[in-house]
Amino acid sequence: MSHSSERYASISEALLPWYDRAGRKHLPWQRDRTPYRVWVSEIMLQQTQVATVVPYYERFMARFADVHALANASLDEVLHLWTGLGYYARARNLHRAAQHIVAEYGGVFPESIEAVRELAGVGRSTAGAILALSRGQRHPILDGNVKRVLARYYAVVGFPGEGAVERRLWDLAEACTPQQRVADYTQAIMDLGAGVCVRSRPSCGDCPLSEKCLARIEGRQAELPSPRPRRARLTREAHVVILQREDGAVLLERRPPAGLWGGLWTFPQFEARSDALDWASALAPHARTSAAELATYAHAFTHFNLTIRPLVVRSSDPGSIADGERYCWHDARRPQRIGLAKPAVDLIGRLAREMRRSD
Repeated sequence: MSHSSERYASISEALLPWYDRAGRKHLPWQRDRTPYRVWVSEIMLQQTQVATVVPYYERFMARFADVHALANASLDEVLHLWTGLGYYARARNLHRAAQHIVAEYGGVFPESIEAVRELAGVGRSTAGAILALSRGQRHPILDGNVKRVLARYYAVVGFPGEGAVERRLWDLAEACTPQQRVADYTQAIMDLGAGVCVRSRPSCGDCPLSEKCLARIEGRQAELPSPRPRRARLTREAHVVILQREDGAVLLERRPPAGLWGGLWTFPQFEARSDALDWASALAPHARTSAAELATYAHAFTHFNLTIRPLVVRSSDPGSIADGERYCWHDARRPQRIGLAKPAVDLIGRLAREMRRSD
């Protein structure tokens, strides 16, 4: 065996005994590891920590026990159970992919990596993880945690999102994936990145790879992997109308399928305050604007910050607005099972508190 081959093999040889001692083996998706259950977990775990995902996963699986249940559900119900988890395109893709699996494969999860990668929202790493964890197929994975482990162990310089650096990491991931115990190895290297080889102050003393890790040997843990090149963070502003009936229900609008909060329900949003007022006047001409508007609301997206300025409008005669595809009346005391954008959830809570104080 060449020196490089020995170094590739050394990762799994050190990781697997560590996994047997310290790896996570009791997560909800590790019970009854069907491809469907693992697929749902892998989608939820994209850009979200395990502790956050667990309660969402358990509620989701209690309602959608198999791919048929998910495919036959309404998107509103899927988004309702996803509310608060963020990155809602994942939920829309999951629902669409479930319908594809039922239509094209009779509800049986596809077996080939090529077919799995064709599912909406599934990339190379996610597809590999699903098949490795549920069926023991040998496929490398390269999520954020694995990128960090490999970048440090092999001292790979450069931001992992850059093409050449990512290709180098994929080559390493392929070379390091063993032929045996693939599911355990896949879980082990994810666990190591999530709990030991963390972004800040990694626990090198607890790491089974520390003896041969180049970043530790060279004292470069803090600089590897290389950070994303800094870009100026943008700030945007929006005005939302909170139109409220006398019975306390508020009017929500469904967002377009694509874009921010795609498919979710939130308050009608406008770039200018004058546009918001014009819309409210046209829809409810006898409404009155509350003198005490709610405080501004800040929401951070991946690439920009959004400042929301709420405009509370109360009306005893909200015209002929009825529940439908675009609008619905939402009563927080008797909430519907719909997907709400997080600002809507928080602003509805604020409004309820303001009303209790004024009573």
